[in-house]
Amino acid sequence: MQKTRFDELVDFPCHFTFKVMGVATEQLPDKVVQVLQQHAPGDYSPTVKPSSKGNYHSVSVSVRVESQQHIEILYRSLADIDDVRYVL
Repeated sequence: MQKTRFDELVDFPCHFTFKVMGVATEQLPDKVVQVLQQHAPGDYSPTVKPSSKGNYHSVSVSVRVESQQHIEILYRSLADIDDVRYVL
């Protein structure tokens, strides 16, 4: 894996907040936490905010990450959840 400027700017391990935008279902926060537990076990309490029309939810979670590669794995895994539309 190549070294990037990102690696120079971030001291790992650190906490990184993922914002997951998805279809407004009751299961969305649980699905996000399930994926996080697979790759970064911890005690998570996601913040959920509904969109203005209520069709989508934004789930924000702070995660302890070990490397840039760890962040990329989490992004891909979260994006693979069926109801997820974006991961920021």
